[in-house]
Amino acid sequence: MPFGLVTGATGCGKTYLACSLATQACDQHHSVRYYRLGELLDELHIGHADGSYRQQLSTLAKRKLLILDDWGMEALTARQANDLQDVMEIRYQQSSTIIASQIPTREWYKLIPSPTIADALLDRLLHNSHRIELTGESMRKLDQSDHLA
Repeated sequence: MPFGLVTGATGCGKTYLACSLATQACDQHHSVRYYRLGELLDELHIGHADGSYRQQLSTLAKRKLLILDDWGMEALTARQANDLQDVMEIRYQQSSTIIASQIPTREWYKLIPSPTIADALLDRLLHNSHRIELTGESMRKLDQSDHLA
């Protein structure tokens, strides 16, 4: 099961594309979960505190498609990097994951504080992934200009 990486500038359609693929998966009766990365990291943090972390990982492993949007909006803490490593490890070659990010993949290494975790996490994410790099103007900007004309 592959990883998909969708990168590009703000507003170019990364989330739209990821959600369109999610809709297609739902139409085919696959289980899908969408998160902004910060929301997932917050939930996992709470899971450590309340003892539900392992159950959260189990639930994430069962989703046929996981979408993580807004990857790289800020650097990860060591705990967040470890948590993401756990998530990707349980999903690797079992389920599909789509990551949407404004940040080019060549800059992802800098977002992860531990070089060892960065190597392990990015090895799973970047190798054998399908990559789509979107270009062009913000769809919001283009939509607004249509209304002004």
